[in-house]
Amino acid sequence: MLRGEKGAGKTTAARGLAVLLPEPAPFINLPIGSTEDRLLGGLHLKRALKGDPVLKPGLLSEAHRGVLYVDEINLLPAHLGDALLDAAASGVNVVEREGLSASHAAEFVLLGSMNPEEGLLRPQLLDRFALCVDIAASLDPAERQTVVERRMAFDRDAAAFTSDWSRDQQMPREQIAGARERLKEIVCPSEILRQISVTICERGVRSLRADLAAMRAATAYAALVGEPTVQPEHVATVLPLVLAHRTRDKGPSPPSPQPRPETAPSAKDAMDRIFAPREVDAPAVRLTVGEGAIRGTSAPAPGSGVGPVVGNRRTESPAELDLRATLNHAVLETGAAAPRLSDLHEQIRKPKTGTRYLLIIDSSGSHAAQERMRLVKGAAAGLLERSFKKDDEVAIIVFRGTAAQVLLEPTRIMADATAALEYLPTGGRTPLAHALDLARTYITTSTLLILLTDGRANVALRAGDPWQEALDVASELRCSALVIDTEPTAQPLGRSRQLADALAARYVALEALLESSDLAINLPG
Repeated sequence: MLRGEKGAGKTTAARGLAVLLPEPAPFINLPIGSTEDRLLGGLHLKRALKGDPVLKPGLLSEAHRGVLYVDEINLLPAHLGDALLDAAASGVNVVEREGLSASHAAEFVLLGSMNPEEGLLRPQLLDRFALCVDIAASLDPAERQTVVERRMAFDRDAAAFTSDWSRDQQMPREQIAGARERLKEIVCPSEILRQISVTICERGVRSLRADLAAMRAATAYAALVGEPTVQPEHVATVLPLVLAHRTRDKGPSPPSPQPRPETAPSAKDAMDRIFAPREVDAPAVRLTVGEGAIRGTSAPAPGSGVGPVVGNRRTESPAELDLRATLNHAVLETGAAAPRLSDLHEQIRKPKTGTRYLLIIDSSGSHAAQERMRLVKGAAAGLLERSFKKDDEVAIIVFRGTAAQVLLEPTRIMADATAALEYLPTGGRTPLAHALDLARTYITTSTLLILLTDGRANVALRAGDPWQEALDVASELRCSALVIDTEPTAQPLGRSRQLADALAARYVALEALLESSDLAINLPG
């Protein structure tokens, strides 16, 4: 697994592996938009139309004894991820399509890349990756200049560039080939295995795949450097790569919530305090699908879903042809397998249902008065608890002081979101524009942005008017949104309603939210 921010060079690193593979190992790229037939194999269209229905191999067949690379694997539809899991675990791909059945060997190395900002990988698929490498673009100007110069040289003459670097690539290729020959002779002592197991247990990792991955990687590394036995330094080198995606750095223990004082302090005096969430009877968010829910977009075309096939329909312009239904209709109508335009059918796919809840929470000092932050936290936790489903994920951005920060990267673990909210400090000024600007990189086509604020922006993003900057940034965001007005009802400024208008969002006051029994939010199809 290769993880890194956008533009870090993840795909370049993956493709660089291809030239180091021994001939003729295949390096197959799986596009995100691939269908089940393209991945697993399906009916051979040309031969089926001639009356000879046979199965056509898919990408898994092409990747046998090589590498299957999936760019942005965290965006891969769940049903395709399940198919990869089955094939990777068994080494055999079983194809059953249109009444036909076949199987073939599918032994391959699964190589994936992802940007965590765009969503996380399902735990059961993530654990299948033996190693995980974090990739970051250099911040050294000289190194960046070298990268650009080499890319320009490649663009000018790819053949000459490849020839110039062939000797440098040949050395690691030969080193890897030699390591493969020595691999079966490498000994991994019992003491080394014990060291691996102890370390993994100390990190709280339950999956036995971690132990196996560490042992195999350490053995491979020993073979690569020419050592006859696995040494502790080999284990120390590979263990961070084994544990990187199997553990979460929880950091220091969070402070305990402060006991509720007998008298509520003013906002000026209540700085950097931690308020425990107040349990509230928050309503469930009822998600509905409708056209144009995201500004500047339209509803997806029929057949453009990314989920598994759940049916078919007749149409003269199919987005994804259902060959079996088309042939059946042609035979029933004309008695021959010669489809006409009126016989064409398209596949209907189950739409993707997972939602990213992007919470943007105002934790500035204005929420410390009358301990209002307790209600804000309680409302946020209640909405998540009652709305969160299996395929959903949540990310949390908070703003206070001089800047906003990402409190929680996108995760499908609800307990992490609850803990993050519980120990969120309150106090300081209100950098609202910065929070909205930071939210840009976390917005996807399935994002529901939930903003909890009183709208009292007083920290500028670019040395302008703080409030106007917040409105300007809000008007540029493109996602379904809900603004929860946390301003006390006494002497309101009404800015949160203006903010909702700029976001084209649903508006609701905190008190009304807590009293409501139902709330419908329109999401994109």
